[in-house]
Amino acid sequence: MVLFFILLLGYMIILGGNSMIILVALTDSKLNSPMYFFLYNLSFVDIIYTTITIPNMLSGLLVGMNTISVPGCFLQMYFFIQLTVTGRAILTVMAYDRYVAICNPLRYASIMTKPAQLLLVAGAWSFGALCTLPGTSVAFRQFYCGPNVVKHGWCDPSSVRRLVCGDIAVDNIVSLTCAVVSLSTTGILILTSYILIGVSIFRMGVVQRLKAFGTCAAHLTVVSISYSSASCVYISYRVGNIPPEVRIIVSVLYAALTPFLNPMIYSLKNKELRESIGRTLMRFRPAAVLPTKDVNTVTTWS
Repeated sequence: MVLFFILLLGYMIILGGNSMIILVALTDSKLNSPMYFFLYNLSFVDIIYTTITIPNMLSGLLVGMNTISVPGCFLQMYFFIQLTVTGRAILTVMAYDRYVAICNPLRYASIMTKPAQLLLVAGAWSFGALCTLPGTSVAFRQFYCGPNVVKHGWCDPSSVRRLVCGDIAVDNIVSLTCAVVSLSTTGILILTSYILIGVSIFRMGVVQRLKAFGTCAAHLTVVSISYSSASCVYISYRVGNIPPEVRIIVSVLYAALTPFLNPMIYSLKNKELRESIGRTLMRFRPAAVLPTKDVNTVTTWS
């Protein structure tokens, strides 16, 4: 029951924090730059990403049994992977946005037009779908037998693959290829963007250097957490003597950590976002009602 309340509290914080970022980015006219457009898209991905796994886990903890249908299992598997890749693709788009803002500030407005922003976000979602469909399709066509128990918090591909009653060599090759393509493509593009940003910052003065670094600090922190946590999950699956329970805990932390920390990191390191959240909260604050005084009018007759 303690685990249930911890997970519930974390999920509520994830929903509240990311919903707040979406709200202020959509309603505050001062947050009209492309960076905030990409940020609220990332928050939307984080909300859906956690919603496809955590509520089902909460119901399982509450009733003592976590069940899911076969189609629901494969849908959960697909969307979990797709949203994971899409989230990293949006982080890549945000890195490119920072590169243009710092390295080509005079051309920033002409490059980051509204159609360009929509195209970049659509590309991120399409990239996530393309990297996910092959592995999920191969897994869906397999024949499963034996105990219908997935030893994981959700329908994790590697855990579902253990239930296959046949050769899984093709599954492993396709899944590994898609994982390598998604991680290497986004990782190389983000790294390239920050190398170019670093070269540009090195040529700036001290004041400009600090300002440029401040615009990248939150995004760089989120990227570091995302890829380091993904590395921990990968290591936990490759080390043979780690108990399954530990793997599940590591995977749950990985799935919830970045969506949990994203709103806090961007709010703490972004003054504009903090001020916008403050203004939004003030709008919902009930207005104080001042007491009224009766005024007696005296009419004089001349």
